[in-house]
Amino acid sequence: MAWRDERGELVVPSDEGQPDVRVPLEIAASYRARTKGLLGRTSLNGALLLSPANSIHTFRMRMPIDVAYLDRRLRVIAVRTMPPGRLGLPRVRARHVVESEAGAMAEWGLRSGMRVTVVTSPPDPDTGQATPTTPRA
Repeated sequence: MAWRDERGELVVPSDEGQPDVRVPLEIAASYRARTKGLLGRTSLNGALLLSPANSIHTFRMRMPIDVAYLDRRLRVIAVRTMPPGRLGLPRVRARHVVESEAGAMAEWGLRSGMRVTVVTSPPDPDTGQATPTTPRA
């Protein structure tokens, strides 16, 4: 499934016995939305998913950010914190990039090797659960 510019949730799996962490998510799938990204913002409530993307930059940004590179199956390849004015090296296997305020990903427990889920559909009226979606490579 290909994403479009929309809102959803990023679901980060937690340790056994703990509930998963659900993070508000903005999805930037169009060229225009990916190009704008976090430029001009001073804060972010949740995270921004850039898709497709395998690298980012922080030129003209006003805040340091956490960056998670995801492969086509939404497995985390790497997590980095980047200050403004930097160019991130492209990650060969990366297909998506998640950005958040610096320190947020550590709070969520996001680390390399984890597989996250993106939820974009509205909740089912009977169960109250949204349907997870995974893009096709």
